[in-house]
Amino acid sequence: MTMKKLMAMVVLATLAASPVLAAEDGAKVYAEKTCAACHGPAGNKTLMPDYPKIAGQNAKYLEKQMLDIKSGARANGNSAAMKGVMPLVSDEQIKVLADYLSKLKP
Repeated sequence: MTMKKLMAMVVLATLAASPVLAAEDGAKVYAEKTCAACHGPAGNKTLMPDYPKIAGQNAKYLEKQMLDIKSGARANGNSAAMKGVMPLVSDEQIKVLADYLSKLKP
């Protein structure tokens, strides 16, 4: 077996073994990352009055805000509260969360 074929097999095996998040996993990620602690169990009742209600927001908007907080591009307002959590959330999980939250009732 050539080195190229071996590398291709390793890459394919790694991809096949990687957990792929489905849209229905958004609720699980939301719970695991403790989002409900500040945004409420359904994303529409916040811990503090100035925290955003995120249920029903546009998915692309939510994704951008989370990515910006994670990267440090957004460092204003209450983003500091999320700064410690966002490094623990993968970009794939951010997409899943944004899609999940966009479908919740505001």
